[in-house]
Amino acid sequence: MSDFVILTLILVLVICLILTIAGFVFYSGFLSEIVIRTGSPPVKNITIAYKFKKGSYKDSGSAFTESCSISPDLCSVGVYYDDPNQTRADCCRYAVGSILSEDEEKHDEDLQRLYEKFGFRVISFPEVSCAVMTSFPNRCPLSPLFGAYRVYPELSTYITERRLSAYPILEICKGDVIHYMCPLEDQKSFFVPEMIEKETKENEDDETHTNVTETGESRESESSALMQGRPDTTPPHQSSEQDEGDGQSEDSNPGNKGSSESVGSGSSFEELDMDVEEEEKERKAGEKEHVEESEERA
Repeated sequence: MSDFVILTLILVLVICLILTIAGFVFYSGFLSEIVIRTGSPPVKNITIAYKFKKGSYKDSGSAFTESCSISPDLCSVGVYYDDPNQTRADCCRYAVGSILSEDEEKHDEDLQRLYEKFGFRVISFPEVSCAVMTSFPNRCPLSPLFGAYRVYPELSTYITERRLSAYPILEICKGDVIHYMCPLEDQKSFFVPEMIEKETKENEDDETHTNVTETGESRESESSALMQGRPDTTPPHQSSEQDEGDGQSEDSNPGNKGSSESVGSGSSFEELDMDVEEEEKERKAGEKEHVEESEERA
């Protein structure tokens, strides 16, 4: 086989690969137009079985897989509470699960018990009349990833530019469409109990920290007051020295120190003079006795 034929086959394979990738990208909906609007969402009140998670949203795939493995026919749902652009990845909170029933439909009790057996909890979300929403095609396993990459920046820009209070973000895979919605009302009703428990605990911790700080400040104030009004704690020997110096400290009046030293020096000289006089007297007395003895011998 000639080199020309080999090169031609390689070129054909490369072209086929490129066309396959382009077709897959187009089919997955990656190039779909993102239209964001505000109004009544297509999803009514729902009852879901969920698990609450904390960490990077990129790790939510395992929770979706676990939920779908229990009942593959149910629609998947994800509720994302934190903005990953403002919150550390390991601190992001979300709930992932499956929709047990929608609107007035009654869910299967046996299916609910099955989910609860695997550690899921059950909660109902109300219907809202107004939300920021959009949709994305759900045609392959990578569609949720492509949707997150395309939709979330657009949603964030839309909400920020209009200064809307829209949270949390609900991602619902329903058939061949992924619905994204951010409620504009009754947002707290979309908080799972774990979120409320954590917020309550954080508030209690903040209050405790505040009380401890205030208590510390009050103790410092009391200590300052006691220090200002405390009795004199001067050692006894200092008090006696101050009494001898007419109540004035040596540091505040250096002259007193010199006076004390002068008095001490004077008393020392007087004692020395007295000793000299006594020695002189004793010497004269000794000489006198010696003279008298000499006279008697003569």
